[in-house]
Amino acid sequence: MAQRERIGLVGVGNMGGPMARCLAKAEFPVMLFDAKKEATEPFRGETNLFTVAPDLPTLGAECRTVITMLPDSKIVRLATYGADGKGGFGSRLAKGSVVIDMSSSYPVDTQKLGAELEAQGVALVDAPVSGGVPKAITGQLAIMAGGKAADIDRVEATLKAMGTVHRTGPLGSGHAMKALNNYVSAAGLVATAEALVVGQRFGLDGHVMTKVLNASTGKNNTTENKADRYMLNHAFNSGFALALMDKDVGMANRLAKELGIDAAELGFVSQLLGKILGELGPAADHTAVYDFAAKKAPPKV
Repeated sequence: MAQRERIGLVGVGNMGGPMARCLAKAEFPVMLFDAKKEATEPFRGETNLFTVAPDLPTLGAECRTVITMLPDSKIVRLATYGADGKGGFGSRLAKGSVVIDMSSSYPVDTQKLGAELEAQGVALVDAPVSGGVPKAITGQLAIMAGGKAADIDRVEATLKAMGTVHRTGPLGSGHAMKALNNYVSAAGLVATAEALVVGQRFGLDGHVMTKVLNASTGKNNTTENKADRYMLNHAFNSGFALALMDKDVGMANRLAKELGIDAAELGFVSQLLGKILGELGPAADHTAVYDFAAKKAPPKV
């Protein structure tokens, strides 16, 4: 097999780290960068396919394809162009390069960034993911790819090393789909947490409830993958922060408002998550919504 093109990966956190390893498993050389230098240390010497960039401009100069896996649009823009327009990887990208934003970014911001990159001869594909840390480790992420068909064609082999590609439409559509997906997921999380608390207070066993829900019409991602594993045992360690879920649902709500759509439940879930985040704090795992619901239940009489 001919040597694959080197991929730049910016953001080596809970998701970016496993994704980097999936790329290496598919024999892609990967140049890593993270603002937290310690995040890249475990990759040094792990395989000769990994190198660590000393800075973002170097990564931009040495990679024709750059993946960003960062918390939000503002940080993606900062990594791309820097605070002064010179400190990011974007200023050093060669014409014909492609950026793949796999972060959970705001779709309108993605379209704006895409126009700027296009003006310098660089393509942008938005390709956010769903599946969390477990699917990132196994390379089974659902990848929602937006952008020009030809641009997605160019990077499809790269994306397939990390999961299954679902083409969603023009640039920004992947990020819109991700925000809306996380809203639907959050609604199921809140509903399941509250149902478990009510049922247990009545006398039902939580694990029995989960089993019945999964055999019934109430089945959802939380009942299938989270209730027993992270919630009923009070582990609350799924690896996906409540703050990130709150951010994603907030983006979906913002998008609905900008489109002039009155999405009542979306607004309610967004408001509720903000309240829960305020009480549990930014370090809370999203599955701790169950803990919040349980603590809000009045004591037995």
